[in-house]
Amino acid sequence: MTSPQPADTRTHGRSTQTATLAEIAREAGVSAPTVSKVLNGRADVAPGTRSRVEELLRTHGYRRRRAEASRSPLIDLVFHELESAWAMEVIRGVENVARDAGLSVVLSESAGRLTPGRTWADQVAARRPHGVILVLSGLDESGRALLTSRSIPFVVMDPAGDPGTDVPSIGATNWQGGLAATRHLIELGHTRIGAISGPSRMMCSRARVDGYRAALETAGLPVDPSLIVSGDFHHDAGYRQGLALLRREDRPTAVFAGNDLQALGLYEAARELGLRIPEDLSVVGFDDLPVARWVGPPLTTVRQPLTEMAEAAAKLVLDLGKGEDSAAATRVELATSLVVRSSTAVPAAH
Repeated sequence: MTSPQPADTRTHGRSTQTATLAEIAREAGVSAPTVSKVLNGRADVAPGTRSRVEELLRTHGYRRRRAEASRSPLIDLVFHELESAWAMEVIRGVENVARDAGLSVVLSESAGRLTPGRTWADQVAARRPHGVILVLSGLDESGRALLTSRSIPFVVMDPAGDPGTDVPSIGATNWQGGLAATRHLIELGHTRIGAISGPSRMMCSRARVDGYRAALETAGLPVDPSLIVSGDFHHDAGYRQGLALLRREDRPTAVFAGNDLQALGLYEAARELGLRIPEDLSVVGFDDLPVARWVGPPLTTVRQPLTEMAEAAAKLVLDLGKGEDSAAATRVELATSLVVRSSTAVPAAH
């Protein structure tokens, strides 16, 4: 026998229990409609009451039944930062899948934070989208609990840190890409190779530099820590750190720029110092943004299949919403590949 209209079934350890809105309301000392308002992201609930109800929902592992969850025809796409051609490739991929599914895409930005704020979470709860895709970002425990209790599936694309074993994610083979970029330069004959990394807090950045180190070590070349400088994946960092590397008396003959935007900044630094690419300096980027083909000389880079990654994330979040993917910890990595153009050549004879 079952109690009438259970809110959901959840598992704690090895026992399975049911909870109703009425039971949660009674424990919180509020009415069932108030609990329903919290679930639906309504603003007309006192902050203290909302926190108390949210804590109980989280404690009880409440998950709204999918049949009860009326969804808006939306996918929420959340960016760590929304200001580059990189983001446009991701938007294009999500839009491709959303359009075929008859859905629209809502864009938001976490203003550089690795987790979006509580205001965003409340807005998502009120919108009740088909799913949420977080790019170079993630969710803290309360944000995850809030989406889970509303049966709003979420996927992290290119996670900044370890998303956890129970968080579905889509990424790329960043280590392999860094290895391929550096190995290409070594095969051309370069032995003094610099690297401009992205933010150390981002897993993809660390993996690319680890691949760079592995290529040098495998080739029997020393890893010079002073040739590895830290950037932020933006043009200005490539320019600034590029100047620092290229002004050295023992400057590198080649640089792995970490991403295409930093490579473009490095191009500018080289021009300012009167260095020719690739005659005096070889440059490799990462991403293969459309601009990589247009710059002079066209940029050798590691292709990260951004549009395909975004499409995979969108398909996965929709499948999770339909209950078609039972794997709680789906982690997918799409292959990167080296695209050789005109920015790399054998080093000049000294």
